[in-house]
Amino acid sequence: MLMKSGDPTAQLIYGPNDFRVMRPGNHVLCAVSGVPIPLEELRYWSVSHQEAYASADIASRRLTAR
Repeated sequence: MLMKSGDPTAQLIYGPNDFRVMRPGNHVLCAVSGVPIPLEELRYWSVSHQEAYASADIASRRLTAR
């Protein structure tokens, strides 16, 4: 999915198995890289830190660095 600069960023609450949309949008931003992640492609997040990650590698590095 191609993102445009005016596309709304969603606000989510991340749960252990899924997420809940609190503010509608079509993407979230990776907590590490700032890259937009379309909601349909979002696979990696931290429940305890309430952050989204663009890839498994980024999530692993972020969570082991804390």
